[in-house]
Amino acid sequence: MNTYTNKSIRIVGLVMSVAIILSACAPAATTVAPTSAPPTAVPATPVPPTVAPTAAPKLTGNAVRGGLLYDKWWIVLGVAAPTQDQSLWKTQTTNKRTGADTWRCKECHGWDYKGVDGAYGSGSRKTGFKGVMGVAGKDANAILAILKGSANPDHNFSSVMNDQALIDLSLFLSDATIDVSKIIASDKKAVNGNAAKGKAAFGDNCELCHGSQGTAINFKNDAEAEYVGTIGQSNPWEFLHKARFSQPGVSKMPAGVTLKMTTQDYADLLLYVQSLPAASPVVEGGRLYDKWVSALGATAPTTDQPLWKTQTTNKLTGADTWRCKECHGWDYKGVDGAYGSGSHKTGFKGILKSASMSSEDLTAWLTGKKNPNHDFSAYLKEAQIKMMVAFIQKGMTDTAPFIQADKKVKGDAAKGKTPYTAACASCHGDDGKSIAFGAKDNPEYVGTIANSNPWEFWHKVSVGQPAKQMPSALNLDWTSENIANVLAYSQTLPQK
Repeated sequence: MNTYTNKSIRIVGLVMSVAIILSACAPAATTVAPTSAPPTAVPATPVPPTVAPTAAPKLTGNAVRGGLLYDKWWIVLGVAAPTQDQSLWKTQTTNKRTGADTWRCKECHGWDYKGVDGAYGSGSRKTGFKGVMGVAGKDANAILAILKGSANPDHNFSSVMNDQALIDLSLFLSDATIDVSKIIASDKKAVNGNAAKGKAAFGDNCELCHGSQGTAINFKNDAEAEYVGTIGQSNPWEFLHKARFSQPGVSKMPAGVTLKMTTQDYADLLLYVQSLPAASPVVEGGRLYDKWVSALGATAPTTDQPLWKTQTTNKLTGADTWRCKECHGWDYKGVDGAYGSGSHKTGFKGILKSASMSSEDLTAWLTGKKNPNHDFSAYLKEAQIKMMVAFIQKGMTDTAPFIQADKKVKGDAAKGKTPYTAACASCHGDDGKSIAFGAKDNPEYVGTIANSNPWEFWHKVSVGQPAKQMPSALNLDWTSENIANVLAYSQTLPQK
């Protein structure tokens, strides 16, 4: 028994030793939480700090250009004018304009930016649309969104203006509109202006192109002539806008905003401009002498002038037979001048010596009282007859001292270059070829006219071109010597 017992003890001890070794090598047992213990809490998701929305970037552009776009944007962009009405136009019935005019910002919102609450609150321009003063000082980004149709899809201009144009327009509306009542009173007069200071400003910035009396350029045709003084008196809000931002398409006209003009400066300038003449009968009559049909925007006669049948040398017909210059010549000497021979010869007398006649006698000739076949009263109104009389009495120049029979000019070409550059080159180009006259297959340029018909050149330089915004040398206060010098210089320009 003892043997068995000792042996059993040894076996049990061996088994326990193995168990101890195995337990030391085995992985630790996983502790199981009592089922009654609460579940482990899930950590809360951290809340990010509040971030302010990103502000729209500040717009970069040109508010002065925006002012020009407000006036007539297609001229500024160099694109074709719209032919259909703007979509919103159908919501009003008082303003009867159509086509391109309905797309002008100013046509809805006014030159004073007040729309129905301003100068366009009555009359033929009334639309009932609100002004744009309400967005003055607002974020230009918000204005840009409105111009892209955010408030009304019919006010989306992004189909006709590129992004930069819309940005420039937005900056104008935000930053450059002003309360015009500080400059223009309700009776259209300048507020507390100083005419002497206004005259000085006009001389510095306007006179070179518009002349000392503001009548060198007619903005409309001669049936309803419009000069600087005309606008200053009848629509000072338009004058102020153009004085501040310039005229679309006229790069040489300075913008008052760029010149840093103040409210007082504008009031001074407006007061002086309101004292300038609203008409210029002499040069207007000169344009009628050239081609009154074009000058007045009139319908051309289709039959020959009654006196035309008394001559057989000039083969022109219809409207051309009604041009004063066709009978009496560009030199006003008729058969005794440049039209005394060649295809334009008619045999009719000139009118140069008629300058000494009385207004009553000249009127009688133009209205048929002296000769019923020389009656123009069916086409020219009383005011236009007076223009013709004024031109005959004061506008003609005997060019014989300056233009020779061989068409060469007694002038100083070197001296003529300066006034040509100042008054002519911006439209005609330095070489005189930016505008072509005559037939497409046989174009004429400044140099062509100056050499082939210097008398025509002299007349058109003196009074301007009918229905065109061409400066009048007479209203630029040019002397005959100035015109001769410009003509001499123009004869050096290319003819083809």
